[in-house]
Amino acid sequence: MVRLLVLAIALAIILPVRGGAREAAQFAANAAVFLLFFLNGLRLPRHEVAAGMGNHRLLWPLVGWVFGGMALAGWGLWQLSTPWMPYLIAVGFLYLGCLPSTVQSATAYSSLAGGNVASSVVAAALLNILGVFITAPLYAVLAGGDAPQFHADGLIKVATILLLPFAAGQLLQGRLGGWVKDHRPLVTWMDRSSIAIAVYVAFSGAVAQQFWVHIHSAGWIGLMGGTALMLLIGHAGAWLVGGLAGLDRANRISMLFAGAQKSIAMGAPLATVLFPPHVAGTILLPVLLYHLAQLVLAAPLATRLSRP
Repeated sequence: MVRLLVLAIALAIILPVRGGAREAAQFAANAAVFLLFFLNGLRLPRHEVAAGMGNHRLLWPLVGWVFGGMALAGWGLWQLSTPWMPYLIAVGFLYLGCLPSTVQSATAYSSLAGGNVASSVVAAALLNILGVFITAPLYAVLAGGDAPQFHADGLIKVATILLLPFAAGQLLQGRLGGWVKDHRPLVTWMDRSSIAIAVYVAFSGAVAQQFWVHIHSAGWIGLMGGTALMLLIGHAGAWLVGGLAGLDRANRISMLFAGAQKSIAMGAPLATVLFPPHVAGTILLPVLLYHLAQLVLAAPLATRLSRP
């Protein structure tokens, strides 16, 4: 996934979508996102969703932290950094804070660290389902009228390109669920390729607008510093909330990784649906950097937690 993201960004820099090709590229990105959420609907068994909702001691603090604490942290960083950071990058931290957790990496690192793997899978998946409903309205409420907005047709796109295919996948799970299990490598490739296409199209819009011209050296330093601060808040806050909620060690580890990590799998497709390409590409910069940094940080952290 990391290699694909780097390749998508490099391709957007070298060969961005320009002129009349943008409309076709946006259509291809929307089709890829549609496929991505259809596969997600096929993959997530309904009985696991029901079972996961029963672990209230983990689920509700996790939802509160991901869509409450992290969203407010993103809002605060946006407010503090706006005077000295390029505006679209600053508001990108708000967008980052409103995103749900990852699924695959949060589960993998939770398993490595000795966390509750079953609860990690279901909790992270449920966060992504909730993210389809919550992220866009939450961003709109916190942004107010001062940030790049999406209109009512943006929410219609969310329903058409994200909710509809997911619901269709759930309905067709009995017929096609077996095919997904039998062709897991192919499905994984399709999944990751869809995300890479969304990143490529969004970043192409930013490259076509020569976004780097508007970012001075202090802006790049602010981007890296803001990302580091969000990582610190995300991990320290998730661990603290898990302790305050009285979770045992296994569930607290699951809370840590599912609560601190943010999903590029949701962030990139949703940005391409909600924002114009030149806006989406720049807003995604904090999300892309955070996603890469969280993977680097999670490996030694999981190894340390796995020790008695």
